[in-house]
Amino acid sequence: MITADKITEIFCAVDEFCKEFDNQIDKKSLISSDGKRRRYRKASLSDSEIMTILIVFQFGSFRNFKHYYQFFIKQHLRFDFPDAVSYNRFVELQSRVFFQMMFFLNLSAFGRCTGISFVDSTMVPVCHNLRRYANKVFQGLATDGKGTMGWCHGFKLHFVCNDRGEIITFCFTGANVDDRDPKVWAVLAKTLYGKLFADRGYISPRLFDMLFEDGIHLVTGIKTNMKNRLMPMWDKIMLRKRCIIETINDMLKNTAQLVHSRHRSVNNFIMNMVASLAAYCFFDNKPQALDGYYIEDTKQLMLF
Repeated sequence: MITADKITEIFCAVDEFCKEFDNQIDKKSLISSDGKRRRYRKASLSDSEIMTILIVFQFGSFRNFKHYYQFFIKQHLRFDFPDAVSYNRFVELQSRVFFQMMFFLNLSAFGRCTGISFVDSTMVPVCHNLRRYANKVFQGLATDGKGTMGWCHGFKLHFVCNDRGEIITFCFTGANVDDRDPKVWAVLAKTLYGKLFADRGYISPRLFDMLFEDGIHLVTGIKTNMKNRLMPMWDKIMLRKRCIIETINDMLKNTAQLVHSRHRSVNNFIMNMVASLAAYCFFDNKPQALDGYYIEDTKQLMLF
């Protein structure tokens, strides 16, 4: 069960960001060409309150959002959220904080690259495989793909974490997109440098050369049908530390509720995914590979 102190911590971090975000938006907003004032109706709940409610739900204390909102937010936390709207109105308000949530993830919640990074992808199914042809919510969006656990109808989450278990960046694609797709790496490789450790599914000379040109050394294992090759002991040790990103996958799916089949709209699905990533950033039990080790923050590739 999440504590009241943790809820206060999340709200303070989100509220400080939302205040700065609103100030920057007011400074950069453009005046309409016709000179008319545009009405922007504010909701009873502030953007920071909406974001806090979404993030707190992903801590795994509740499995049903309607029950969580009606009995936990409106009753147990009625003094913390005195202006809580009805459940149906809150569902309509979720989508208005999407951009704030995305900026909050990239500017405040996510970690930074330390020169030691791990990459992996995980399937995000939207329904059971037997019901994939009857699913109408994600018709034309969800695709069929095959992962290590079998076939899946839905999407795929690609993300990179550092050695302290902090997510650095992520990319969301269809389930049939290859992990080595250049479009995926055009997003993931923007803030990376140093060593990048991956599993055997990322073996590709083309991908290795592309990342090497950007100052990223891709380190993977070898398949059974490949010739053996020399590898520094340091790389072998760090390849064994890839378990931390597998642990993050487990925490996102089982604790932060990244995967479930109760989505009734695409907007609801996207907000649940973004809120799950935001909730993980506030977890206190992140897995770590090394303590206190950093490679100099530079684009110069370090080979050892």
